[in-house]
Amino acid sequence: MSGKVNLKDLNLFQLELFLGRLGAENYRAGQVAEWLFQKGADSFQEMTDLPRALRERLAAAAWISRPEILARRASKRGDTIKYLFGLHDGQVVESVLMKHNYGNSACISTQVGCRMGCRLCASGLEGLVRNLSSGEMYDQVLGMQKDTGQRVSHLVLMGSGEPLDNYDATLAFIRQISAAWGLNIGLRHITVSTCGLVPQIRALAAERLPLTLAVSLHAPNDVLRDKLVPVNKKYPIAQLIASCRDYARETGRRVTFEYALIRGVNDHNEHALELGRLLSGMLAHVNLIPANPVTERGITPPSRERVKNFKQLVEKHSVATTVRRELGAEINAACGQLRRRVYPGGAVVAPGRAPAEPVRGLKRPK
Repeated sequence: MSGKVNLKDLNLFQLELFLGRLGAENYRAGQVAEWLFQKGADSFQEMTDLPRALRERLAAAAWISRPEILARRASKRGDTIKYLFGLHDGQVVESVLMKHNYGNSACISTQVGCRMGCRLCASGLEGLVRNLSSGEMYDQVLGMQKDTGQRVSHLVLMGSGEPLDNYDATLAFIRQISAAWGLNIGLRHITVSTCGLVPQIRALAAERLPLTLAVSLHAPNDVLRDKLVPVNKKYPIAQLIASCRDYARETGRRVTFEYALIRGVNDHNEHALELGRLLSGMLAHVNLIPANPVTERGITPPSRERVKNFKQLVEKHSVATTVRRELGAEINAACGQLRRRVYPGGAVVAPGRAPAEPVRGLKRPK
């Protein structure tokens, strides 16, 4: 594949240019796009409405990435399926299909690993290995559809990696999968997660796409957030909230703030009231998440009563607040649990790293 182009990394216009250099007519790009992005063709030989000579020229100049399912785990209820996808260079990523009454939602990865170092998340335990291309992101969705025979109608970019740290490929993927020549998934059905990269949030706002922005906040003040989400030291809360207000104004979309509740760390009454004051008057929604266990991080969730009380205190400031219904925790497929994982009987082994500092080492507020 050295020197060849992965056709799934190209949009329709780029396909036209590429095929034009091979001597093909413009309309052939639409045919190729249909095979790649709708039918999920894995080879040029499948593209039977293309002339054989063109298929041969394509095979000489390009290649097609394909979703290879190395492992698959389903929840007991069957409403969640976690996949381990193998990539062309031997790397792997995890993705999750969640079945809801409104359709199927795919949680996909945007990077192999992550360099953000958030203390609530398993994805960054091994650091960043590399970015995924737009085609590799698309492959995860195609792989889920092929495996289940069911359409994916909603997307959340919340798997391993920070989507806005891989901004260009992430945006290219969103444009591909929402296009009429792609899977035509509505932009309003796509959620992009970030831990708070302010310049990229502003860049995304300038695109004026009706995407849902989900910000992993997890703390209402800089002292605590510096410990939980290290990027806060570069882009503190005041800058982050200002960029989110601008995003809501530019797109007309409500910003979701993810807040993972960790017992004894960020779940106190003072935190709830501070969070409510911080977001009061903003086009915002708080998504409370009882923290999912991550062994290396020493994370435990608070009691149901504490979660309920926290929600009520935030709502005193007229901030819309819900408690997320988690899917997939039993198969380590819930929020913050995706990683490169060793599966029984499998050969996928993550590189060794020093043990992560547990969150329980944080001091409780006075």
